[in-house]
Amino acid sequence: MKMTRKISWTLLLAAAVSFTQCKDAGDDVQIDDENELITSVTLKFTEEGTNNTTSFSYKDADGDGGNAPARFDTIALKPNKTYTLAIELLDESKTPASNITDEVAEESDEHLFVYTPAPSTLLTYTYGDKDANNYVIGLTGKAVTTAAGTGKLTVQLRHQPGTKNGTPSPGSDDVNLDFILKVQ
Repeated sequence: MKMTRKISWTLLLAAAVSFTQCKDAGDDVQIDDENELITSVTLKFTEEGTNNTTSFSYKDADGDGGNAPARFDTIALKPNKTYTLAIELLDESKTPASNITDEVAEESDEHLFVYTPAPSTLLTYTYGDKDANNYVIGLTGKAVTTAAGTGKLTVQLRHQPGTKNGTPSPGSDDVNLDFILKVQ
């Protein structure tokens, strides 16, 4: 009986030791890359050959889900024009607001903006920047409108840590917005 108890206690002690985590040996613990909290997206269109810049914004103080956006502008552009397009991202849930645009630029090898007009004949987007691996980013580019019409412009920021290959498919969305687009 005493021998059975000794074996039971020994097994219990061994199990407890095997489930106990050892102290970190000094290596930095890497936190998984998470999607960014983005509460404000502003698209800045500057008409080519002019200093005319028009901005269109989306603002949602609590981020995706929860309360409805406080602002969701309709993009209104002139037909048959070329624009330089720049995007600005903020996390305004913090004080002061955090400029996520800078973070995306610093981590450009993990991010890709995708601009998709529908119908596709309303606007053509050409990327104006690339990351260190020669993949496009989309912080800046050219937007060319065609004839007048109405549709939408989907703006996505794909978060692709370790998987960016120049296509939208790997990763997850940091931003996925459908702006109403009017070319008039």
